[in-house]
Amino acid sequence: MSTADGDHLKIFAGRAGRDLAKAMCDHLDLPIAEGRIEEFPDGEVIVKVDEDVRGRDCFVVQSTCDPVNANLMELLIYIDCLRRASAKRITAVIPYFGYARQDRKDEGRVPITAKLVANLIAAAGAHRVLCMDLHAAQIQGFFDIPVDHLGAAPVFVDYFRSRREQWKGLVLVSPDVGNVKVANMYATLLDAELAIVDKRRESGTTVASRSLIGSVEGRTVLMVDDMISTAGTICEAARLVKKRGARHIIAAATHAVMVGSALERLRDAPFEHVVVTDTIPDGERLDPVREKLHVLTVARLLGEAVHRIHHDLSISALFRQAAGPKR
Repeated sequence: MSTADGDHLKIFAGRAGRDLAKAMCDHLDLPIAEGRIEEFPDGEVIVKVDEDVRGRDCFVVQSTCDPVNANLMELLIYIDCLRRASAKRITAVIPYFGYARQDRKDEGRVPITAKLVANLIAAAGAHRVLCMDLHAAQIQGFFDIPVDHLGAAPVFVDYFRSRREQWKGLVLVSPDVGNVKVANMYATLLDAELAIVDKRRESGTTVASRSLIGSVEGRTVLMVDDMISTAGTICEAARLVKKRGARHIIAAATHAVMVGSALERLRDAPFEHVVVTDTIPDGERLDPVREKLHVLTVARLLGEAVHRIHHDLSISALFRQAAGPKR
């Protein structure tokens, strides 16, 4: 990227986006923009931008993962800071969008928090949003500003294709009916077969996988989802396909949310590999499954999107290897 581009393009990062933002800047051959985030003794956050951003095209990278409310507030303050410093355009780069599962009223007297968060981001002063693998497609419509929604499929497909010789007889297995669209897309891209697990939720915390549509005997099973949260569904599905004779079982997900007993479940489940991306910072929290874990980076994909947005170019080519969210 030219020096002129570097003068006009600034990529900042919140504390939950620092490592990914640095990798994006390395791809674009840019230094990460300087800003400070500090906390007062009472827990209030202050952001100080240490560069001139007047008339600049600014991007803020921040995943709204755990602690969700703190990271969201930090993003809003960063956007407000850039707006008051006269940035020309502010794009919120949200690799993982928290509250995405609160996208509709599925019972009486509950909020639609994903819409509320969209309103807050726009009200703070963002002109555009760049995000990855939203849990529900309709969240794009919750924003009154442009949204560029990327999928991690190109990153996963490149990785899976490079190991195709090791994984003979590949079968894409959807761990539940709601994920069939995604599984079918990967089956097409990888020239693999498709199978579906019939799941029944017995309670709020208990999932039972009762039957399998398709054959996995002697095959390599790949399960791909947008996120692994409690890991109950995917681990139960893994035990079922193991009983049905699967030789190798691999789990993959864009967002390694991993809450509650997820890490213990994944450790004890019959997965040989668990493949995730770096949309959520790792640190040491995933150490219990480190031997099975492989983390792919989406920095190049997000960096290319930032480059195209900055130059007002189409980024539709980045969408081509994606079926979109499960709903």
